[in-house]
Amino acid sequence: MPLFGYGNGSSRRGLNVSWIVAVVIALGGIISYYSSRQKNPVTGEVQHVKMSVDQEKALGLEAAPQMAAQMGGAVDPRSDPAAALVAEVGNRIVQNSEAARSPYVGNFHFRLLNDPRTINAFALPGGQVFITRALFDRLQNEAQLAGVLGHEIGHVINRHAAEHMAKGQLGATLATAVGVGASGDRDSRGYMAAAAAQMANQMAQLHFSREDESEADGYGMKIMSQAGYDPQAMLGVMEILQQASAGGRQPEFLSTHPLPQTRLDEIKDRLAKNDYSDHGRYKFTMGRPLDHASLANDRRGPQQDGSRRDKW
Repeated sequence: MPLFGYGNGSSRRGLNVSWIVAVVIALGGIISYYSSRQKNPVTGEVQHVKMSVDQEKALGLEAAPQMAAQMGGAVDPRSDPAAALVAEVGNRIVQNSEAARSPYVGNFHFRLLNDPRTINAFALPGGQVFITRALFDRLQNEAQLAGVLGHEIGHVINRHAAEHMAKGQLGATLATAVGVGASGDRDSRGYMAAAAAQMANQMAQLHFSREDESEADGYGMKIMSQAGYDPQAMLGVMEILQQASAGGRQPEFLSTHPLPQTRLDEIKDRLAKNDYSDHGRYKFTMGRPLDHASLANDRRGPQQDGSRRDKW
């Protein structure tokens, strides 16, 4: 009697066995993803993440030295006033906003990277936040720096890295399932199905990334305002990034932090609709202007020639 009632062709039998295995793999991935639920202690959002907060902290601390080394190394704040200012503003935001209620307090570190060419800022899981000298040197005041750091704090608090890892694992599992199921095809359809599944996973991750950027913008504007910095400064940050990309080479920041027109519109819309001062509770400031010439002249000791770096 034919297996599963389909003729006598071995390729037909193989096709059906392959798709049964594929369904099992896919169901396992889906069940694993949707059963991994944790409530964010700050935002209250129920998220699909598999990592614990302690695992996020450990992962970020382990990856930080390598990431810093790729961009010139972390500058020592004891000998460089610009690096000291980055740490000061970042810690001020955390200590004077709802971010102080997060389980990452005590694990936040704000580092200036000694890369004068790559315009970028990023955060690792658990609270390691970086900004390159190339981006820092384009900022005009303390509030703009607070906008960049607040955005990155938003990624940490909202656990975007942990969410991406869980979604990536699910997407990879589903793509593998399609590849296994299509392996029974003897023509090009199997290859095309597997390739389409991989592409769908990549497109889904891009979609989630854009949602995360919007969420980090909104959260960053909220906590920078709670710390007393004017959220209007975020518009200046976006203008700086647009100017930097006008020469045809897109800043690295825009590769990891997409800047569609809708994102700019969302920032303007938030500023128009939201009373970030909480009806006068918070008094805003643009902070100190960033006198980059003076900051450069104030560098002391071995750091001036770039030979001294933070020790991790």
